This record gives sequence, C-alpha cells and structure tokens, in this order.
Amino acid sequence: MGRENRRAMKALVDRGTVPGLIGYEDGVPVAWVSLGPREDYAKHRRSPIMKPVDDRPVWSIVCFFVDQEARGRGLSERMLRAAVDHARSCGARLVEAYPVDTNERRDPDVMFFGAKSMYDRAGFREVARRRPTRPVVRRALRPGSPPSR
Repeated sequence: MGRENRRAMKALVDRGTVPGLIGYEDGVPVAWVSLGPREDYAKHRRSPIMKPVDDRPVWSIVCFFVDQEARGRGLSERMLRAAVDHARSCGARLVEAYPVDTNERRDPDVMFFGAKSMYDRAGFREVARRRPTRPVVRRALRPGSPPSR
C-alpha cells in the first residue's frame, strides 16, 4: 500500500470509520475485506468501472485479501457474508461490488475484487457492465433480515 493510501486509510480510522473486516483462523489474521459507504471512496467517481450507476446510497465492497497459506478454504465467501452482514448492521440497504467475470484461473493479484461467480452465489445481481469482464453487481438488504449463511 502506498503512502497516499496509508494516509487515506488512517484518516478513515481516525474519524471512527471501520474501513473493512479482518478474518481470523486460530487467532491469526488471514483475510481482509474492504467495504464502506460509496461516498467514502472518492476514487469511485473517477473510475470507469466503479463510477456510480445511479444516485442510490450504496455500500461498496472494494477488495479482498486472503493469505497465500489460507487460500482454497472458502475464506473469500465467508468474508463476503460477513461484509454483507456488517453493512446491514450499519444501516445499509444496498451493497455493490465490482468483481471480475471470468471462467479462467487468474492470478490472485488480479482477483482482489472477487469473482463474479462468488457474488452470484451470494445473491448479488448484475446492474451494469462497463468492460467485458467487469460487471457491477448489487444486493438489496432488508432491515432486520437474518445474517447471511
């Protein structure tokens, strides 16, 4: 993470904003998902892929990380469920993400947005496609609905 990104992350935390969730196995951090209200991500407005689809208030899921030693155990899907539950608990009614849509095995460095198939399984629906392999997906959240499984 570059110096500018570290400063931006620190500013969020200093304001009391939770910029993401950490996943642990046996007390060791092994996974991360970054999410928050879209307006917390100024870069979204300039991004050809992540720019707003409309003016509806959404929470954005913007990246995943799973430690190399912990990959292949479904941690990204567990982190996605936790992210949806966290957004709901914070009052979000709509969650949005910007996955990669491919059937090919890709380098994890390219897949930090997550695979579209993972979002499909989690009940997200495509609302825009700005590049052939880069859809925008959303899931509506109902207040008080049960946690994701």
